[in-house]
Amino acid sequence: MIDPALFQENERTAPIQDERKYAQIGSLACECGKTLINVTIAFETWGNLNQDKSNAILVCHALSGDAHAIGWWDRLIGPGKAFDTDKYFVIGTNSLGGCQGTTGPASISPDGKPYGARFPMVTVGDMVDAQAKLLDQLQIEKILCVTGGSMGGMQALEWTVRYPDRVKKAFITASCAKHSPMQIAINEVARQAILRDPEFNGGDYYSGNGPTNGLSVARMIGHISFLSGTAFESKFSRRLQDKSEFSMDFGIEFEVESYLNYQGDKFTKRFDPNSLLHLMRAIDYYELQDVTRAKAKFLITSFTSDWLYTSQQSQELVEMLTKANKSVKYEEIDLPYGHDAFLLDGTIQAGLLKQFLAQ
Repeated sequence: MIDPALFQENERTAPIQDERKYAQIGSLACECGKTLINVTIAFETWGNLNQDKSNAILVCHALSGDAHAIGWWDRLIGPGKAFDTDKYFVIGTNSLGGCQGTTGPASISPDGKPYGARFPMVTVGDMVDAQAKLLDQLQIEKILCVTGGSMGGMQALEWTVRYPDRVKKAFITASCAKHSPMQIAINEVARQAILRDPEFNGGDYYSGNGPTNGLSVARMIGHISFLSGTAFESKFSRRLQDKSEFSMDFGIEFEVESYLNYQGDKFTKRFDPNSLLHLMRAIDYYELQDVTRAKAKFLITSFTSDWLYTSQQSQELVEMLTKANKSVKYEEIDLPYGHDAFLLDGTIQAGLLKQFLAQ
């Protein structure tokens, strides 16, 4: 039985009210050689920091996520859950280059205009550096655990090697040390849907309509890759949408077509096309080649039905860590939900996490 929440996306996890905080972290020298001035980081926190500031957990989001981690990871974060907000101080941030409060392409630059095409190409390392500056402002020297899935897992990995003395533990789920050619290819098709939209205007579209059609198609591509064939079959099969026979045209025929069109169009209301381009490029560029600097203990999970971030990639990461004599525990979880399983599983991951954090 497929969990119905797999197809409810943001309706299930949207914040009731905006509880974001904003930190001004100053200038940030990006790895591409350019510098961002007056960077803002949007973040949320849950729970309380203890007296010796040893209970902080940093949650890094996936590609289209945001700072509201207690929403999109609602089965792992909250009172009594794996990331117990009665016990831990949980911090969720919006990644650099995003569009949910943190400085990104749609943000206003020092000249009073949106960055647009002028926004520098940011990396996963830049995202982590920005988060480190936020923690400096919060006067948190060390993190009990840094965690994330997908793009968030890459950020968590980078934390362990970029700031090894600041991280005790890292939970990496449904992620990898580098993208495969197939993952890059999927992202490239999504990028081209945006770049070839006539309204893209080289990235400077904020005074017009913007490439909403291209962004919608890019999101449809993403949704296909996030789910499994079993999930699609269980939810939709070949059922027709509000009809008993084909219309014999190019309109909506199947339920699955209606779903993808709905999700694509909805996405255009909350996400900036330039941000999606920048974040996808950042994770395509990412390649962790050396883990010798890491001092953290690792918990890594993958999912049997995840064909986007495969178990093989997680196993390769585990092998890299093991060869470097790092403390690592790995679990492959058998669930039929595809890549989004890391967002839905609040049972198996929770059990592993509780034990991992208590060690």
